[in-house]
Amino acid sequence: MGSEYEESVLAWRQEKERSLRAEEGWLSLAGLLWLGEGENLAGSGAGCPIRLPEGAAPELVGTFDVDGGEVVFRAAPGVAATSGGERVESLVMRPDTSGAATKILVGRLTMALIRRGARLAIRVWDRGSPARESFPARNWFPIRQAFRFEARFQPAEPPRLLRITNVLGDTDEVQSPGCAVFTHNGQEFRLFPSEVEDEEMFFIFHDLTSGKTTYPAGRYLYTALPSKGVVLLDFNRAYNPPCAFTPYATCPLPPEENHLPIAIEAGERYEPEG
Repeated sequence: MGSEYEESVLAWRQEKERSLRAEEGWLSLAGLLWLGEGENLAGSGAGCPIRLPEGAAPELVGTFDVDGGEVVFRAAPGVAATSGGERVESLVMRPDTSGAATKILVGRLTMALIRRGARLAIRVWDRGSPARESFPARNWFPIRQAFRFEARFQPAEPPRLLRITNVLGDTDEVQSPGCAVFTHNGQEFRLFPSEVEDEEMFFIFHDLTSGKTTYPAGRYLYTALPSKGVVLLDFNRAYNPPCAFTPYATCPLPPEENHLPIAIEAGERYEPEG
């Protein structure tokens, strides 16, 4: 492993920095606003329960009308709301759990519907958020070959059930197809993926650096799918969850199985403000 590998990690880290500051990156989040059944007034006015940032939206943008699990956005008269580049007056909204959340743009704001457990909320991004410029750069450990492991993937038949709780307290059971087994300093450890997609697996882990030099709740890591029974765990690409950057995220937390009794001094660091 040499400079080519290090350059690939640095390029990946630069992309994480860019995405953090994107128009719909985590630093642009300006609200997580929970909906109630019936009519929910949205706007920057004091009487709106869906309170949008003052100066970024009209006093009344419109309503989000909830009927069971369905949410309909209705624009207030004279409000220029668009979705998919088209002007909208009313629109049935798809939540993020559908795989393609409906997004509504009003001025510099983008609004989307999210579902967490049985609850529904409007997530708000503000392209004019000062945090996009003022937030300091991400902080990383030096790139260390010692924390790049060719792990053995051990399938689980049947899949193992993991309990994943998010920062809101919602808990889901997910199926994990197995575990990545790696050896560090002569000891063997296991990590279980909580998501498996077409080309990637997603791990959430906690280690002995958590709350000291890394984010207290834990960190995230994506890997390629196993190849010939091997999965590459490259902790130099471990990164902080969105909750490290915004109070408006709903981050999943590490399952009990992924609490490692070792210090992973690689990947993204964390220094709390103040």
